[in-house]
Amino acid sequence: MRVLCVAAHPDDELIGVGGTLIKHVDDGDEVEVLILSDGVMARYEMETGAARERQEERRSRARTIGDLLGFQGVTLLDYWGNQLDDEALIDVIRDIESKLESFRPDVIYTHHYGDLNVDHQIAARAVRTAARPLAGSNVNRILSFESLSSTEWAIPTADTAFQPTVFVDIDEYLDRKMDALSVYEDEIEDSPHPRSTRSIRNNSYLWGEKAGLYAAEPFELLLERRR
Repeated sequence: MRVLCVAAHPDDELIGVGGTLIKHVDDGDEVEVLILSDGVMARYEMETGAARERQEERRSRARTIGDLLGFQGVTLLDYWGNQLDDEALIDVIRDIESKLESFRPDVIYTHHYGDLNVDHQIAARAVRTAARPLAGSNVNRILSFESLSSTEWAIPTADTAFQPTVFVDIDEYLDRKMDALSVYEDEIEDSPHPRSTRSIRNNSYLWGEKAGLYAAEPFELLLERRR
């Protein structure tokens, strides 16, 4: 099976779905990650040497995670972080379509459409459009994951609340996920904060308890085709 994770920024793939991706690798599945932007350039007022250095550092860390966890590949696009709403949506869709054509995944993981972060919203919308269920598509499942400090901080409505319906047992993989987080140490916050190591671990335990497991990652099922 071929598995693709489409994430807006480096670290989203690990915090949101890292344990599940590790499980896929251990099960013998081919896993690739597509990251749309660096997630950091918007923190700078202009494109300086320091900004470019920080950008490349984050991109390098994403590749390190790919090597560490056994992904087949990590592709990083050049969109400006946290400003995907300034881009033509069709361009983002076409870039994702290109990856779908070359990799032909069976399963896609991406952001939740109701997240506070606008890049996450656009990533979810672009994936759902690029992977629409046409006759020639390989994609049989699309699942959205939560992003701590973005999913739960969004304005909750009946239409946008995160309602997970799929829970993946990651008890065997949680320690490896937590160890890998050290690669993204600059993006991890001190407790109390949703992106602290304590919160990330405890969140896995909480979702696990809700699903009758010891540790789990939750997903909202966006598409399933059974053949």
